[in-house]
Amino acid sequence: MTDDTPPARTHVRGSLDRDRVLRGAIGFADREGIEPLTIRRLADHLGVKPMTIYHYVANKEAIIDGMIDLVFDEIDRPAEDGPWRAGIRARASSLREVLRRHPWATPLMESRTSPGAATLGHHDAVLACWFRSGLPLELIAHGLAVVDAFVYGFALQEAALPFGDRPGDLTGAAEEIVVPLPEGEHVHLARFTQEYVLQPGYDFGRSFDFGLDLILDGIEAAAAR
Repeated sequence: MTDDTPPARTHVRGSLDRDRVLRGAIGFADREGIEPLTIRRLADHLGVKPMTIYHYVANKEAIIDGMIDLVFDEIDRPAEDGPWRAGIRARASSLREVLRRHPWATPLMESRTSPGAATLGHHDAVLACWFRSGLPLELIAHGLAVVDAFVYGFALQEAALPFGDRPGDLTGAAEEIVVPLPEGEHVHLARFTQEYVLQPGYDFGRSFDFGLDLILDGIEAAAAR
């Protein structure tokens, strides 16, 4: 957040349970980020006393474990049948959309040492889809790693780009940084901005589909070799 507006409280009164604690924490992190999240601030966000939180979670790490498990539960799993490539592609697109809703989660998604049932189930479903490809196990391992690295990296890049009204919007940055540059300076950057970024229909997100297809094409080409 760039202002000092406190997060709106979620008054739960006598209806608090572990799920509401974790969903309250997600709501807080979506607004404020993960770093400011503490037991005290979460309790204030929920309208309860800090000691009440400890009835449902042991500490902040347990809260984050639960938050990440709920985030994984939002991601579409590949269908149990159908073409493997379509399943991997649809899951990657869903993962990107979920990370756009919860940008704080991106660096934490694969970091938990106590993953929950949704996290483990999601990874098992993704592997089941890869196994349906019939690819050698080594290529499956490469595909699993490279696709996720691409999606997580793209999500980080989208969330970090400045000035735009939506994640991944480069037009604001172009107008604020590149357009005012003196003529003749950084000519390649200026050309790319004027001839591509500021043209009607430009969408940074199109590079996501292009990049994902490059990876999947490359894996299939490697298998053919």
